[in-house]
Amino acid sequence: MKFLRQEVDAAVDALLLQQVILYPTDTVWGLGCDAEALPAVKELYKLKGRPEGQPSIVLVADLAMLKRYAAQVPEELEALLAADTRPTTYILPASRAVAPDLVAPDGTVGLRVVKDEFCFKVVRRLGHGLVSTSANKTGEPTPAVYSEIDPAILRGADHVANWRQDDAARAAPSRVVRLGADGQLEVVRE
Repeated sequence: MKFLRQEVDAAVDALLLQQVILYPTDTVWGLGCDAEALPAVKELYKLKGRPEGQPSIVLVADLAMLKRYAAQVPEELEALLAADTRPTTYILPASRAVAPDLVAPDGTVGLRVVKDEFCFKVVRRLGHGLVSTSANKTGEPTPAVYSEIDPAILRGADHVANWRQDDAARAAPSRVVRLGADGQLEVVRE
């Protein structure tokens, strides 16, 4: 547990300096930064080669943090979060707390309550949402495991988490659910 705490501390220290981190998520290896730090988001997008208008998701620790970044939250979301058996990203109307580059052209943001121990501890200690986008150049294959990450991404990240680098388990991408105009949640990607 001491090693985990040290890795969480190192990641949070980098995030507080508005740096870009490379880290394992509950789905794939990701690039991330503080979701409220626009300069860090711009640096992350530059490293990834991501064009404007292509938002990334934000990992949050719990429903209270999710509500900070969502302008509208369906009543049934708390029960859905409790029942989720796999990572699920909810696309909801964005609040002003999230960096503008993370907001889709339609005014929404993707939010996921993270259950991965490392990510949860980082987000909880940071106290802000954590940007999460796959650790690859835009248009390239998504690395499911650390050994598949492009060396340019490894060199470009300000901090690389020394956690689960030997883990060969491959996880499926998150399920994606969108809040429709009628206020109902609809599955976009199973």
